[in-house]
Amino acid sequence: MTYFTEDFTCFFKELAKNNHKDWFHAQKKRYETSIKKPFEQFVGDMISHIQKYDTELQIEPKDCILRINRDIRFSKDKSPYNLHYTAFISKGGRKDKSIPGMFLRFSPETIGIMGGCFGPSKEQLHKIRTSIHKNPSTFKKLIDNAEFVKKFGEIRGETMKRIPKEWIDACNQEPLIKNKQFYFVGEEAPTLLTNPSLIEEMMNYWKTMQPVNEYLSKVIR
Repeated sequence: MTYFTEDFTCFFKELAKNNHKDWFHAQKKRYETSIKKPFEQFVGDMISHIQKYDTELQIEPKDCILRINRDIRFSKDKSPYNLHYTAFISKGGRKDKSIPGMFLRFSPETIGIMGGCFGPSKEQLHKIRTSIHKNPSTFKKLIDNAEFVKKFGEIRGETMKRIPKEWIDACNQEPLIKNKQFYFVGEEAPTLLTNPSLIEEMMNYWKTMQPVNEYLSKVIR
């Protein structure tokens, strides 16, 4: 099934040159037709496909999709709209980015596919570090999987600038323990947006990331 037309990328390219409320309001019907409605349908279908493998995922598209409006309260850039459309498909949806899931960002430049823990709490972070320290080979095996490396490369995230004494030896043995986040990123060309195989390709990414997401989900409970 094809969800998006070429106007998805055209809309955001034009928005980049006209990022103000007057232009957006004049293009509201186009936005609904080319961006919002097909994206909601796509996310809904992704949820249905994922539920075949993970019955605990009980969430609606509206709880996954982020607003196109930017939060400009503390930004020097006062452009009111994002130049991409995003969704966080997980048990917590867009409101809880500590829960591992699939974060999708569609833009004219790229399709971003992300997973892992973006914002673990202090307690969750301690559990992840402790689990990796106790049995580093288990996590290492998951992230060294050939298909995972091919699609996502490596685990990313900010790291501790000052390592507490109790973690120094552990960090020397496994540098990943220094991370304050545990996420990973894959990319596809934007031409995939108009390809009937879009959802199939995104599900391939989901299946590849799921073992790592599952590991992190069990650890932080």
